[in-house]
Amino acid sequence: MSAPQPDQRKCALCGKPQAEKFRPFCSKRCADLDLGRWLKGEYSIPGAPGAEAGEGPEMPESEP
Repeated sequence: MSAPQPDQRKCALCGKPQAEKFRPFCSKRCADLDLGRWLKGEYSIPGAPGAEAGEGPEMPESEP
């Protein structure tokens, strides 16, 4: 079984056929809507519990 051809794939947002120029979306509108969702925080990438933006691993204090 082969993977669908690029022109047969569906837009990641609305399900219409993808446009090569805006892959994986069908149009600039869908691409912009998706970007807006990321910027508003509607999407997130799971991380370790309690991990907040700007928090990194604790660095050991150096000795003088």
